[in-house]
Amino acid sequence: MPTPADLDALIVTLKLATLTTAILLLLGTPLAWWLAHSRWRFKALIEASIALPLVLPPTVLGFYLLMLLGAHGPAGRLMDTLGLEPLAFSFTGLVIGSVLYSLPFVVQPLQNAFAAIGPRPLEVAATLRAAPLDRFVTVVLPLARPGFVTATVLGFAHTVGEFGVVLMIGGNIPGETQVLSIAIYDHVEALEYGQAHWLSAGLLLFSFVLLLTVQGFNRRFSVLTP
Repeated sequence: MPTPADLDALIVTLKLATLTTAILLLLGTPLAWWLAHSRWRFKALIEASIALPLVLPPTVLGFYLLMLLGAHGPAGRLMDTLGLEPLAFSFTGLVIGSVLYSLPFVVQPLQNAFAAIGPRPLEVAATLRAAPLDRFVTVVLPLARPGFVTATVLGFAHTVGEFGVVLMIGGNIPGETQVLSIAIYDHVEALEYGQAHWLSAGLLLFSFVLLLTVQGFNRRFSVLTP
């Protein structure tokens, strides 16, 4: 059965995933909208930078974040000048690392959803004198709903399953930066396979249910949409 430390890791994981997903949706929505419609010559550089975590080893990203946010890094020295604690090995550092690492899992589904809408619905709304914000809220958001569901689920699930980045930038502090993936690793190292099985099976079931939910919603939406 899960130990009290495992429950603490679960709370930290859910808190981290929820906060990270909310931040990613707030930042990723305007970014994805811009990527879907911009004709800037160097837009590919932005897209490649966003997609980098898809191919970059998590420990590499975690290492450079540690160098940036640590006590001797630029951000760490700035925090010291302001009289604040370094961001490395803190929950705030975990959030920063998780946002960067899960960014493509939110931006890309939203970008694809925005691009699939096309200009016609917005042009029709414009002829009815709908303001840009009104067009986005009343036209774009409903049509892009499957993209938002997919982005939310993927961002949340990916954050729950993080290991390399959170270990590098947050360490393994119980109750503060220890997440479920690290707790599983600790149990395996201690040869506590029963505890590791409980946590691993729980994450496996959780991920499977999330994917089923996304697929079911997208199928239902495609049937309801004329």
